[in-house]
Amino acid sequence: MSLDHAQTKPHERLAATLADDLDQVNTLIRARMASEHAPRIPEVTAHLVEAGGKRLRPMLTLASARLCGYDGPFHIHLAATVEFIHTATLLHDDVVDESAQRRGRPTANLLWDNQSSVLVGDYLFARSFQLMVETGSMRVLDILANAAATIAEGEVLQLTAAQDTNTSEDIYFKVVRGKTAALFSAATEVGGVIAGQDDTTVKALFDYGDALGIAFQIVDDLLDYQGTDATGKNIGDDFRERKLTLPVIKAIAAANSDERAFWDRTIGKGQQNDGDLEEALRLMNAHGTLAATRLQAQDWTAKAKAALAPLPDHDLKTMLVDLADYVVARVV
Repeated sequence: MSLDHAQTKPHERLAATLADDLDQVNTLIRARMASEHAPRIPEVTAHLVEAGGKRLRPMLTLASARLCGYDGPFHIHLAATVEFIHTATLLHDDVVDESAQRRGRPTANLLWDNQSSVLVGDYLFARSFQLMVETGSMRVLDILANAAATIAEGEVLQLTAAQDTNTSEDIYFKVVRGKTAALFSAATEVGGVIAGQDDTTVKALFDYGDALGIAFQIVDDLLDYQGTDATGKNIGDDFRERKLTLPVIKAIAAANSDERAFWDRTIGKGQQNDGDLEEALRLMNAHGTLAATRLQAQDWTAKAKAALAPLPDHDLKTMLVDLADYVVARVV
């Protein structure tokens, strides 16, 4: 059975299990996207929010809360909060990266302008904080406010490390923990907190989200060199944009002087010619960096699954374990 079969996709099984909650999240998102005085706000947000994303992060919040036995209303607020933070970062990222496409559609900054994308992203951040406050939990507010700050910090670190061929794996993981894993871990952690769980359970959910987010980003970076049309990735986009992702960092670390000159020219200086992507792939395969990157993703998946051990047996726990496996199965 292929990975594209619906039955093999844990996020689709999660979505089916959490369908009622997700409907409430979507209703709340649409209500809070509204703006009486600035109609461009719902126009821009609807373009991205309605673009068919998997709602993975809000589903992690809903699943974590339900797994912990929560039966109150505020997991809906928290799931919407997580989606607003994620959407705000996407709007800002597309401006920073000068992107033209997102999820196969033109980006908001292309359809409108950079100013609209930045300001609407700011609006969504503000809305997310309103939603957090409505839960009445200072601990939840602390977790999500810290996550928002960590995401911004990770993005700035990535900006300063961009095109620097001296970037280390340590810096790469600091970026990933910031820009990707911080929201995954906050999404799972707040589910346990709102359910009133003990510190051991909350820490287990945080560790799961952290490891899942890291594995997710490593795989995303790997798909740029090994993906297919089915994955929605254009092979070599990261190379053309001179991004220092894990496979490239490993290849540079293993390079001889001639190979190092190649990376300095193509990534460091951005002087790329026909055939350079093929040469980059050859060097990565020659040094085994794609395979080594895949192994690291599998290690983080194993950590994610192990983190769930203290939680009680539950269908949702099984789905979260399967989700971790599926993240890496995209490139196995």
